[in-house]
Amino acid sequence: MKAVLLGATSGMGRELARLMSQRGDRLFLLGRDVGQLERSARDLEIRSGRKLGQGVVGTAQCDLLQAETLDVALDVADKALDGFDTVIVTAGLFGTQQQLEEDPEFASRVVLANFAHTVVFCENARKRLLSRGGGTLCVFSSVAGERGRKPVILYGSTKAGLSHYLEGLDHKFRSAGLKTVCVKPGFVKTGMTAGLKPPPFAGTASDVARRVLQAIDRGWPEVYVPSAWRWVMCVIRRLPRFVMRRIEF
Repeated sequence: MKAVLLGATSGMGRELARLMSQRGDRLFLLGRDVGQLERSARDLEIRSGRKLGQGVVGTAQCDLLQAETLDVALDVADKALDGFDTVIVTAGLFGTQQQLEEDPEFASRVVLANFAHTVVFCENARKRLLSRGGGTLCVFSSVAGERGRKPVILYGSTKAGLSHYLEGLDHKFRSAGLKTVCVKPGFVKTGMTAGLKPPPFAGTASDVARRVLQAIDRGWPEVYVPSAWRWVMCVIRRLPRFVMRRIEF
């Protein structure tokens, strides 16, 4: 597998990159912080166990808040890998509902990063993959987008839009060779969720990474991680509106 990873320097993205590197996949890392990207790349090269020069991991700056970097970064990755077949997007921004309500500028950045510019990035990746017969586009959404809920109104809205976009891609382009994998994590213990009280079924980044890699390999169109969230959200989606208004979930 020749994969481009956007957001591989922290949390779930880092663990996924490590698993892929250890099994011999060729990787190219994209992200905002060039220094962190370089450190992650060197770490992956060591973990791969290959001789110097055989497992070089390339990097390029790509910021979901700067639209002009998106296609340029993919172009650099494409040339370095001599054509990638997999694109994975774990990058995004998170804010509590209170933070987003109190800071409209931050809320705008969350909408741009999690939905608008992620879609632009995916469209660029989709066109490249389809031009060579297909491949895999794996994107992290969230169970927060499954239903309109009080604690995650704004953040959940960005993820709802992203999930619908990915589902549409899968319906239209799977027959053309593009396998779209929509990852829907529940609460995962990472730096992004530090300070928040973990609910039941909270997962770890390493557990999520193993499950996601399985979904990529098998081409599942949708995967909940941890898997218990599939059944939790199955119940939540069926609750009447008057019940949702009364609960704080």
